[in-house]
Amino acid sequence: MSTIIDDPRRRRAVLLGVCLALTAVIASVSGLNVAQPEIAVEFGAGQATVLWIINGYTLTLAALLLPLGAVGDRRGRKPVLLTGLALFGVANLAAGLAPSAVILLAARLLAGAGAAMIMPVTLAVITSTFPEEHRSRAIGVWTGVAGGGGILGMFLSAVLVDLTSWRWLFVLPIALVVAAVAVTWQSVPDSREETRHGFDVGGSLASAAAVTGIVLALHEGPDRGWGAPATLLSLAAGVVGVLGFVRWELRHRAPLLDVRLFRERGLAGGSVALLAVFGVQAGIFVVLFPYFQAVLGWSGFRATCALMPTALLMMAASGLAPRVAERAGGRATTAAGITLGAAGLAMMALFVSVDGGYLSVLPGMLAMGLGMGLTMTPSTEAITSALPRERQGVASALNDVTRELGTALGVALLGTVLTAGYRGAIDARLDGVPAEVADAARRGVANAVTAPPPVFHAAQQSFVDGWRQSMWAGTGVLAAVLVLLLVRGAGARPRREDRAVRGHR
Repeated sequence: MSTIIDDPRRRRAVLLGVCLALTAVIASVSGLNVAQPEIAVEFGAGQATVLWIINGYTLTLAALLLPLGAVGDRRGRKPVLLTGLALFGVANLAAGLAPSAVILLAARLLAGAGAAMIMPVTLAVITSTFPEEHRSRAIGVWTGVAGGGGILGMFLSAVLVDLTSWRWLFVLPIALVVAAVAVTWQSVPDSREETRHGFDVGGSLASAAAVTGIVLALHEGPDRGWGAPATLLSLAAGVVGVLGFVRWELRHRAPLLDVRLFRERGLAGGSVALLAVFGVQAGIFVVLFPYFQAVLGWSGFRATCALMPTALLMMAASGLAPRVAERAGGRATTAAGITLGAAGLAMMALFVSVDGGYLSVLPGMLAMGLGMGLTMTPSTEAITSALPRERQGVASALNDVTRELGTALGVALLGTVLTAGYRGAIDARLDGVPAEVADAARRGVANAVTAPPPVFHAAQQSFVDGWRQSMWAGTGVLAAVLVLLLVRGAGARPRREDRAVRGHR
């Protein structure tokens, strides 16, 4: 059962409600990054514990997206959204009042479960209730919030940390939850899937195991080493989970996700494009922060402000993308966006320098933001259009899982390339430097801040060398995806039932 909304005012209210909910989820992914030192000092926690507090939320969110997206399809998207918002709000309240690191970690894991109920349902509400002629623009707004919400969350979090304390970071998501509940209760209709088959428990468990293993491996690899037992064990669990999931879904009468659908160019191409775009975006932001803070000497707040032009342009381009796609086609819009994104990375690789500062990377950042905004909307629509309307919770969850996996992959890939490039460059510049000072500089540019000026300058130059290598790696990834999309085609395609309806007209 799905309910199409014809009233424009109600559609705007629905879009506002789901975007408020989505902003709360997205902002919580990156918000605690700005408060790592404060949390560590207050609880006497080590870096590993602090990282678990930050990453545990993302891990739980990614692992539960597919199963809980399917629950929304079956049990009703409105009640699942309201339940997720309630759980998310309670978890954030517990986190803000947490007396210990253990309680804070548990609250973050619970918040991740609530977010996994919210995120896929927000997009599913749009795709299942908006008329086809208005759906693309609504998806454009949703993708803009999903793409830029993390940066906006970091900006607001940095303001709160500077003015108050890290505990006030949880006021923002709670306030967004309250507003989202009010709008959802009043305006969002209930829609659900009617099915005679039971819930795919085996597929849900296999998908959770696969995503958990892969994300853990990608998080642990850069820190512990790619050959470390924990990394290899997580990766093996993820691979086994993927193989088990595919085998189970191929045999199940009512699969959680029919993997045969990936034969369709729209679903496969949209997934690959989103994976690459969010991977490169996340990786670039990880690289940009140490450049702004350690190389240019900026504060965390100023560094976050420097990302705002990219976020705002990305959000504007996401809203503009449906109109571009109407004229040029989804495939051409996606290809143009990826080309612009690759050009932006290449510009940053060519022009970045220590002395050039912010202006040496700003043009590339803007090109990247514009390109990625243009790519996200048609790629998202390609995924949601590949599944029938009654399965939009699963389609939306697949979209979200792709983004989360892309983020983890991008951080791991570009972060590793940057680290390797930095270490290779710094070693060549430390001849004659005392061993203790040299060892500190080898650990990273941030560790060289207190070193003598010549050593610090060498670390800055080495970071720029590593930066260039990571930018070229990101450019190569986007170029490879562009070639794949042009060869196979990946524009958004109409849903099967929509094509059938048009065929009978």
